[in-house]
Amino acid sequence: MEINKQFVLDTAKKLLEHHSPSGFCFEIMEEIAAYAKSFGYSFETTRKGCGIITVPGSQEERVIGLSAHVDTLGAMVRSITGSGTLSFTLVGGPILPTLDGEYCKVRTREGKIYTGTFLSTSPSAHVYEDASSKSRDTKNMEVRLDEVVNSKEDVEALGIANGDYIFIEPKTTITESGYIKSRFIDDKASVAALMGLLEMLSREKVTPTYTLKIFISVYEEVGHGSSYIPEDITEMIAVDMGCIGQDLACTEQDVSICAKDSGGPYDYQMTSKLIELAKVNSLRFTVDIYPMYGSDVGAALRGGNNICGALIGPGVHASHGMERTHYDGLENTIKLLYHYITQ
Repeated sequence: MEINKQFVLDTAKKLLEHHSPSGFCFEIMEEIAAYAKSFGYSFETTRKGCGIITVPGSQEERVIGLSAHVDTLGAMVRSITGSGTLSFTLVGGPILPTLDGEYCKVRTREGKIYTGTFLSTSPSAHVYEDASSKSRDTKNMEVRLDEVVNSKEDVEALGIANGDYIFIEPKTTITESGYIKSRFIDDKASVAALMGLLEMLSREKVTPTYTLKIFISVYEEVGHGSSYIPEDITEMIAVDMGCIGQDLACTEQDVSICAKDSGGPYDYQMTSKLIELAKVNSLRFTVDIYPMYGSDVGAALRGGNNICGALIGPGVHASHGMERTHYDGLENTIKLLYHYITQ
């Protein structure tokens, strides 16, 4: 099977440039629905907005679930200060020092968009002695709006209110050497990989061995993305970013197979099968333990779903900061998934 590299890269870029922090995913899910329907597969949504794409299989004994999440990290307006800046609360866990100086957009409930910048409350080296040393946290950072505002009342007159979403600019770049640089590669690179898998199955008219259900979750970054999944799913692979750093073996060119994360070990038989398939098919892969990590499989198990589960994904550097992966990592992920669902 030939993977459509340009489609995968174009899809990754398109998804990465969508703003979709946890709880604000209805726009990007319209894109996912359009992809599914263009491939000829059915698409439905759960009550909380997760997507389910069904690919009929040749056998009915099992239903394999593949999950990835389109929700990302972000922020919300916590309050408006007397000087006309915005205090904010985080959605998920971005590394806060990386937000200092980052551009953003504020979306009101009425759909108005205003631009701004995350800054320290001591933003000038010529004015504040602690400009370099001040902690970068929600107590000491704020959003400066690109509007003529000098008071809380000025900001309120724009229609901005507490609870409005603040979108962090992803700054997506794809290099000639195959690197994908952006915020929120976790987990939109994996979503692009799943769309690439579906495009290949549709184009080549491949029927998976067992019925396949692609579950696209929208609250993974806050812990309950796949707490509900269709009850006919018997096994599930979370397709999420592979960790890089410290004593981990993974690189950005690898598909990482996770044996254990913060929630405990993944299913031994499934993990062993994935390792075997990666070896037999000469894929670039690693097996790693993720020290501070949770996945949609963990959420599904905690939700009481009767499944066994595994976790794989392309290696991603600098997670929850300015992330980077490589096309090779996505390709190896797609290939491993293909071999698993057609075995």
